[in-house]
Amino acid sequence: MNGSIRRRGKGTYELTIDLGKDSNGRRQRKFVNVKGTRKEADRKLRDILASLDKGLPVDAGKVSLSEMLQRWMRDYVVPNTRARTAERYESDIRLHIEPSLGHIQLSRLSPADIQAMEARLLEGGKSARSVQHIHAVLRESLKHALRWGLVFRNPAEAVDPPRPSRPEIQPPSANAVWDLLEAAKETPYHGALVFLAFTGCRRGEALGLRWIHIDLENYNAAIVQSLQRVKGKGLVFQAPKSTKSRRAISLDSDTIDMLREHRGKQLLRQVELDGAYSDQGLVFPGSLGGPIDPSVLTRTFEKLVRRIGLTATRLHDLRHFHATLLLQQGTNPKVVQERLGHSSFAITIDTYSHVAPGFQKQAAQDFALAMEKAKPLDN
Repeated sequence: MNGSIRRRGKGTYELTIDLGKDSNGRRQRKFVNVKGTRKEADRKLRDILASLDKGLPVDAGKVSLSEMLQRWMRDYVVPNTRARTAERYESDIRLHIEPSLGHIQLSRLSPADIQAMEARLLEGGKSARSVQHIHAVLRESLKHALRWGLVFRNPAEAVDPPRPSRPEIQPPSANAVWDLLEAAKETPYHGALVFLAFTGCRRGEALGLRWIHIDLENYNAAIVQSLQRVKGKGLVFQAPKSTKSRRAISLDSDTIDMLREHRGKQLLRQVELDGAYSDQGLVFPGSLGGPIDPSVLTRTFEKLVRRIGLTATRLHDLRHFHATLLLQQGTNPKVVQERLGHSSFAITIDTYSHVAPGFQKQAAQDFALAMEKAKPLDN
């Protein structure tokens, strides 16, 4: 690419960039006005020519980070990600990234700008995990800007986000869970809480379950959708969290018995309410057959926890309880991963590393026993 500089007046220069010829053989040129000194005009011309050599458009430098983020949300995130994911991305951008960095031209965004923003967020009280998530959103958006030819590097790649320490999970004991489930019998949500504790499913997965997904004869359930509340859309049935989350899980005989009894009561209620009951085939519906708002189940659980004095226990801890008890009983961690629907084996091991010492001890004993059996006999 070639370019030239022509003075137009005091402190004003015109840059002419030769863009070659179009498909019809006509010469293409781009004109850019620069206010400042000749030295500044020279620098601007070099920057433009360097950008063109990297395949970037001439006007890319005028795009602000905020404009790029809005385009990314509109053209990529909303059409290609789960509604809840898009909602979290939008929140991080609106509340944290745009106020600090949105005004900066995309071509001028530096690693130092990003590092400073993350330091301010930490100083302002944001947790390391939250800042790490904000960093991931920015890094992913800039990855797409790179693909679109708006930048020639991803400055977020040169920044190390804070590394949160993973708190050791302390799920409730089996006795405490039994106390909780006994107290839940006084609520309409006993069946849902039993299912969560005995399967390790996520809240939305249980509330999105339909009877067509349950095989009572063969003792299994198919997890194929999740119920979520999405901003601006209300309650939405959507695909599970990841491809691994779409799975089949085995059910124990006690859970099957609970589901049979639960189904019988549900059918009886449907008859009693006649036309007022709208059967949508949900395993754990609301009082009139429609979906339960996930937050209602959470609030009910919190009340039960307070009633029985089980402090610092969340609904999601039933999932941790299920996984921990399985691992403590010697279940293969790979099976636990598949049962929980984790996207990778590493997530399961990392999350439940507090159970790993037991496996290490058993492994050492197993190895020593195998070596003892193979030991040659003394002559």
